[in-house]
Amino acid sequence: MGVVLGVGHVFAKEADMNTVDLWKLANERKDTFRFSTLFTAQNVRDLLSDEEGLRESIDWCKRTGVTRVFVESFRSAYTAERKTLERVKAAYLEAGLEVSGCVTTTNVGKRSTGWELIDCYTDVPTQEHLQEIFEYTASIFDEIMIDDFWFTDCECAECQAAKGDRSWADYRCDLMVRVSRERILEPAKAANPGVNVIIKYPQWYDNFHKRGYEVVRQTADFDRIWIGTETRDPDNTQWGRKAQYEAFFIMQWLGGIGGDKTGGGWFDPYGCSPETYVEQARQTILGQAGEAVLFCYGSLIEDNGPANVERLRSEIPALLDMAALVRGKSIRGISAPKPPNSDGLDEEYVFDFVGMLGLPLVPAAEITDGPAVFLSAHALKDPDLADRVNRMKDSGRKLLITDGLSNRLRGEVDLNSDQVKILKVGGEPRSILELDRAVLRGIRSEMLAPLGIAFDAPSRVALYLMGEDIVAIENFNDEKVDVQFSVSGLSHADVRLTLPPGGETDSRMSNSLLEVTIGPRSLVVLTVSVAPAR
Repeated sequence: MGVVLGVGHVFAKEADMNTVDLWKLANERKDTFRFSTLFTAQNVRDLLSDEEGLRESIDWCKRTGVTRVFVESFRSAYTAERKTLERVKAAYLEAGLEVSGCVTTTNVGKRSTGWELIDCYTDVPTQEHLQEIFEYTASIFDEIMIDDFWFTDCECAECQAAKGDRSWADYRCDLMVRVSRERILEPAKAANPGVNVIIKYPQWYDNFHKRGYEVVRQTADFDRIWIGTETRDPDNTQWGRKAQYEAFFIMQWLGGIGGDKTGGGWFDPYGCSPETYVEQARQTILGQAGEAVLFCYGSLIEDNGPANVERLRSEIPALLDMAALVRGKSIRGISAPKPPNSDGLDEEYVFDFVGMLGLPLVPAAEITDGPAVFLSAHALKDPDLADRVNRMKDSGRKLLITDGLSNRLRGEVDLNSDQVKILKVGGEPRSILELDRAVLRGIRSEMLAPLGIAFDAPSRVALYLMGEDIVAIENFNDEKVDVQFSVSGLSHADVRLTLPPGGETDSRMSNSLLEVTIGPRSLVVLTVSVAPAR
């Protein structure tokens, strides 16, 4: 007969969530995880130009547990006035908030032939104006975030001539690395030798290099990196129909490249219901971020912003508890390499959808051996791929390989092996979300066996293994699900927290098998104990 598991909340009590002083709690916990917000240059002009607006913004920050603000000097051809920026900065510091600056590089100068917000950085006058913006901003702030428009898609005659025989991706990466060094970093540090400059990468990691984001060289050059975790509503066609798991994947993937330079995540309310809004926060924290920027104040106080923020506030104590549980824990599971500047071909963002199948991925920038490895078309970036696959297969590694990669390796690698499982993607990564439970059970049984783990759940349920004792399971379905988890030698398990707080969770363990019922759009974090092998 099964026994109900202990509930091990050691932090904030669920019954007290509505009475928690978020400002006090946020300051107590900010060394583990913190929330920030950003004021665009237009917010500065329109919402912070008088004392009443400033007071309202400070009150909003404290009620939301926000302990740092990013104040923007430039966006879309508008430069905020120095006196206003200095007055705003002083007011926030006096209120106990930390203050950094920001620049959004939209409509800086010569317009790109592509997206109308974007500029041609081959154009020297545009480069010169860019330099002036960063010199100006560095004279006011000791830290500057660059919002995720620091790219180009221009194909004007000047760009074509400069590109020569190079691919657009190679030209743009070289251009943006050079302009970053010569027109942002060097002049900003000349204006303020103590300034730190942060590059914030968008969430569209499979298209970085195509538009000039070079994550290896730029991460090495900039003082810090930030990561876009704005997945939004997965069914919203306007925002790309992203899988929620993407926020975890990109946070871990870029975090592995950035190392100690990695700051936090950044998400927004656009196209979000309260459920999808807080899922962004949860995934950002599971991805080991130390901070999350809530973009942006002006949007969070209008339209769907207030409802999303209210839901977030209700989860902040438990989110901070979760951050304390997972921060610094190593991620365990199936190695999932995505080499920098690799093309996904017809399998773009496949990692995001694979993670929604209950396969605990360990994002990586390099193909390395592990007990279990997932390989997609991205792996073709590695010139030694065929030899690597043969070595892994022959050494007994379990390989899950997409049909797209399998087709491209035909004739180089014999994949007819018990060590290899082919995942049928069919050029439509999102389609794998429709795999039924029986099919998923077969995939998981083979890929998790080398880890000594078994997991059974429907699609759209994600599994995260952290350190030796943390298991997180998130249900992205709109109905409750029953899942089963076991690990060799499992002797005890405690439910440490559920999100949303007070959500529906029923957990039982019998004969080393953990059974959990998880409510719709809910997450459970457990600690597990494994008896030592005899």
